Amino acid sequence: MKTEFSQLKEYMEHSKKTVAVTGAGISYLYGMRRLKQSVGRMNANRIFSTSYVRKNPEKFYEAMKDAFLDATFVKGPSAVHKQLAELEKQGKLYGIVTQNLDCLHTIAGSQNVIEFQGSFQDNVCIDCGIRCYDYQVWNQGHMPRCEKCGAPLMPTSFCRDSRAGADASRDSMRKAVNMISEATLVIVIGTTGFRSDEYLSRMKEGTKLVQINPSETEFDRIADLNIRADAVTVFDAVLNG
Repeated sequence: MKTEFSQLKEYMEHSKKTVAVTGAGISYLYGMRRLKQSVGRMNANRIFSTSYVRKNPEKFYEAMKDAFLDATFVKGPSAVHKQLAELEKQGKLYGIVTQNLDCLHTIAGSQNVIEFQGSFQDNVCIDCGIRCYDYQVWNQGHMPRCEKCGAPLMPTSFCRDSRAGADASRDSMRKAVNMISEATLVIVIGTTGFRSDEYLSRMKEGTKLVQINPSETEFDRIADLNIRADAVTVFDAVLNG
C-alpha cells in the first residue's frame, strides 16, 4: 500500500495539471442519502421537472432536504472534501469534476469545481427565469422563492422539462470535458463511472488515470494505478507522508 501511495505522490509531483473526479461514494459514506430512498416509489425523473415543482413545491423541498440538504448544511464537508481543497490551495490539484449535487466541495473551500449534473448553487425561477447563484437559499428551512415574483426556485440543471435545464446540463458537461481534456493526471475517487464515457474519451494521450476506491469498478481495467483504500487515508499520506 505504501508503494501505491508513493506512486501517486510521484504522479502528482510530475503532473502539470491534476484533476480529481469525484462521485457519490464520498458523500454517501458521510450521510448523504440516495435520492430514491428519499422519494420512495416516486420516479426521480418526475420530480426533477418544473411542472412537478409548480404543483408540489414543499414536497420537492422535503425530498431535497432528506436526500441532500441535511447532510450539506448540518454535517458539512467531510475530511475528503477538505483534503481536496487543501491540495488545490497548495497547487497540487488544478480542479475538481464532480457528479455530486451537494456543493460540499465549494463549502470545503475548493475554488475550481465543475458540477456536471448541476447543484444547489445555480438556481432559476420556474416562472420568470431569473437566475440565483447561491446555495444558501436552500438553507432557510423552506422552499426558496424568487425575490421578484415569488415563484419557486429550482436548481437549473434539475429542470429536465425546460430549455434552461437542458442548456445548463449541456454547459456543465462541456466544462467538465474541457477540464479533463487538459489534465495530465486524472484521479477518480468514489465513483463507479457515472457518465464517464462522456469525458474519458477526451483525455489526451499520455494522461495518467488513478482510481481510489475500496471496491471494484469499471475503472479497474483502464487505470494506471488502482488504490484499494479509503480516500482519507490516501490523501493524508499525500499531504503529510
